[in-house]
Amino acid sequence: MKTAEQYLKPEVIQTVARLDLRAKFIVEGFLSGLHASPFQGFSVEFSEHRRYSQGDDLKDIDWLVFAKTDRYYIKKYQAETNMTGFLMMDLSESMAYTYRQSMTKFEYSICLAAALAYLMIHQQDPVGLITFDEKIRNIIPAQSRRTQLATILAYLAKSKPAGITDLAGSLRRYPSIIKHKSLLMIFSDLLTEPEEVLKSLQLIRHAGHDVILFHILDEAEVTFPFQGQVELKDPETAQELRVDGLGIQQEYLKSLAEFRERFRSKALQMGADYVPLDTSMRFDRALLEYLSQRKSRG
Repeated sequence: MKTAEQYLKPEVIQTVARLDLRAKFIVEGFLSGLHASPFQGFSVEFSEHRRYSQGDDLKDIDWLVFAKTDRYYIKKYQAETNMTGFLMMDLSESMAYTYRQSMTKFEYSICLAAALAYLMIHQQDPVGLITFDEKIRNIIPAQSRRTQLATILAYLAKSKPAGITDLAGSLRRYPSIIKHKSLLMIFSDLLTEPEEVLKSLQLIRHAGHDVILFHILDEAEVTFPFQGQVELKDPETAQELRVDGLGIQQEYLKSLAEFRERFRSKALQMGADYVPLDTSMRFDRALLEYLSQRKSRG
């Protein structure tokens, strides 16, 4: 019999057919781990509290929570707890890639997005969905009603990656589409030129939106396990390149590390959050990052 936490593994959650159950099992496994870990206080804080900061009124401390967690928490007002979120999903052809993992980058992204939507809806936070490839394809406005989860999951379940991507152009449109402050959660492999993407992210931050950039790569794109003559093909341009896998491995890994570091450092400078993931990773790493960042914005 599988435990709740086992559903945090991509190879296990892949055995669950329904996306709504995948989301539920991932979140239950995540929360189960929180309650049994040093992060136990986060689960309380996530729902209706934030950590005490110097300057807060002492009379607002929730002493019942202090008795349970040995930490000082301030009870949030309703207006303070709600955060409108948008899931922004990359539908380009490169997201359909997998080498030896049970999930493609797109399937991994969908499971993660579904779990985040599940968390937000159950905390009564409005959440919406934006999909894009070379342009924005669909927008589901943010709502907090329970039926919103079914709407988002139904659309994600029928979505298929195809075509080329223009992440920078799609991001540039975001501030004109979403006028009020929001939390934008981007799911993409970022296989594009970084400069224009970073400029677009800066525009979003200047408009007052918070950003979490989930950089999702296939496990093979991160480790480059290929040996001998390997034929590499760009799924969006069909361009092919034959290389000596072992011969270029070190150079490839160095370039990837520099690529990731560029996004990480620039995101840090602009006050955005960058989360590098690959399709072999448990989902709780990303969920904990989301939870931590949401907490810090409280």
